[in-house]
Amino acid sequence: MRRLLGDPAACADLLREHGSPVNVHDFGPLRGNAAEVVEAGRRQGVAVRVFVARKANKTLGLVDETRRLGHGIDVGSERELLQVLDRGVPPADIVLTAAVKPGRLLRTAMARGVPVVLDNLDEALAAQSISSQLPHPSSVALRLAPEAGRGLAPTRFGEGMRTWLDFLDAHPFEGAGQRLDGVHFHLHGYEPGDRTAALGQAIELVDQVRLRGHEPSFIDMGGGMPMSYIDDAGAWETFWDRHEAAVLGDGEALTWRGDGLGLRREEGRDGARLAGARDLYPYHQEPVRGAWLEQVLAGEVAPGSTAARALRDRDLALHCEPGRSMLDGCGLTLSRVAFRKHTSDGIPIVGLEMNRTQCRSTSADFLVDPILVRTGAHGHGRGTGDHWNAPRGAFLVGAYCIEAELILRRRIVFPQGVAVGDCIALPNTAGYLMHILESASHQIPLAANVVRSQDGFARDDIDGL
Repeated sequence: MRRLLGDPAACADLLREHGSPVNVHDFGPLRGNAAEVVEAGRRQGVAVRVFVARKANKTLGLVDETRRLGHGIDVGSERELLQVLDRGVPPADIVLTAAVKPGRLLRTAMARGVPVVLDNLDEALAAQSISSQLPHPSSVALRLAPEAGRGLAPTRFGEGMRTWLDFLDAHPFEGAGQRLDGVHFHLHGYEPGDRTAALGQAIELVDQVRLRGHEPSFIDMGGGMPMSYIDDAGAWETFWDRHEAAVLGDGEALTWRGDGLGLRREEGRDGARLAGARDLYPYHQEPVRGAWLEQVLAGEVAPGSTAARALRDRDLALHCEPGRSMLDGCGLTLSRVAFRKHTSDGIPIVGLEMNRTQCRSTSADFLVDPILVRTGAHGHGRGTGDHWNAPRGAFLVGAYCIEAELILRRRIVFPQGVAVGDCIALPNTAGYLMHILESASHQIPLAANVVRSQDGFARDDIDGL
């Protein structure tokens, strides 16, 4: 990707051929990202199986590379499932974890031999009805909702331990055509201690279902494995120091019209204070991936027993469904500069040929610095040579007819100016940012997706479906 950004003509060619924006992928880093997690488990004596979360990136190039590397794929819809099967991924290397599983999706997965994570009692009853009519046993895992407290937040995913045990007692699997192969849970957040605590509860459920004659072979800890977009902890903290000061009224705002990014000023008896919470992904954090998993496994689930030891003693594998952390370094988004201007009250803005859903997740903003590639001179028919400058920075705005149509809510400085036809690169967007919220509103086409091949970049097959 660095080589691409160092070649303005190549960036201009991609935009000219595929339109703006274009999502550019190179799945080379996937191998190392996944290996880091598997190796962390190996060092603790735990067999770890990675199922890459398909919802994190819709390209079929990701599916192909994951299959080539021998890892599994986590799917969350019927289309995701059928596309993965059509690419030749073995059913045993797929897991269906969808939060909502319509009857047709359940039937398709179970008929094709894809393991299914059951979220609730209604789903479990529907699955038993389907599996009883199939000629082969269906592999299922129970999604546990860990008991809240001691740091664990409430969750909408899964059922409590007692609920599942009562279900198993009332609805035996014998004759239902099902095989209980595992216990699953899914947590929000990255605190290693929370994940260890949830593992402890999942291990307890495994012990209970084994007493009932079932033979689960794995615990699945779901997704949510941390990564860090920003290497420099100092830069990250400096941003927050300045932003928090600005929210309190001390210094110039760094964001669009003083957006607090989840923070706000409140007046207290001792003066102004910050309230709220950062509504952002932790773009700098430690530990990540393998080192984080080692902390999870080293935590105690019972006095004198680490999570790793408890898994080893029970001969349990550990499954996981990371998305973002597997796609670290696997892609970027290129967009073309359309105009430069000021708002009616004098705020500098730079218009891009894209919309805000094309680089967006559930986070309030994307806090990775964009990269300016000077393609205006040869990349577009309307390219200009004048490098318009806003000394105090400008905001990147998009194509939707909405007042707050911001690509980034943070003010960006262009020290050497910016020209119409230049390219703005948004780095490291392959995990969720490209696709999770993308919209074709205004009848603006979705962004094209290209994947690096031996002959350059080729259009991904997903764009033809």
